[in-house]
Amino acid sequence: MRHSDIMEALRERIKEKKYKFTRQRQVVLQAFLDSRENHMSAEDVFSLVKNENPDIGLATVYRSLELFTSLELLKKLDFGDGRSRYELNDRNLKHSHHHLICLGCGKVVEFSYEFGSGLKEKMERENGFQIVDSQLKVYGYCRECRKKNAR
Repeated sequence: MRHSDIMEALRERIKEKKYKFTRQRQVVLQAFLDSRENHMSAEDVFSLVKNENPDIGLATVYRSLELFTSLELLKKLDFGDGRSRYELNDRNLKHSHHHLICLGCGKVVEFSYEFGSGLKEKMERENGFQIVDSQLKVYGYCRECRKKNAR
């Protein structure tokens, strides 16, 4: 999906919920589309947008991130390091992924994994629970940290 198509879908979602699609909100969402980093904190977003948009303050970024989370445009993530991070919501992008989190350096790697062998269906059937989303976090050590520790 092209960035312009994703932005249009996000804009429509905001307007559906009766919120204004302000320039500041567009700039914050654009940071997620443009950034090579998929898991950004409010401070990360602010540092990306402040030079081009000096009228946007950190408080505006925080408010936008909270609004987008409440509208389910973004997911708020906790990787256990005391900083909330955000990413675009999979349901809006039509792909699902999970996270490998390095306990050594804090690097986060996304990976895709489909529930195999009917696991999702089994979980739903046995628990009477309709699964609409899932997120798996796997903690360990990345290749670089394992190399450092092997020395």
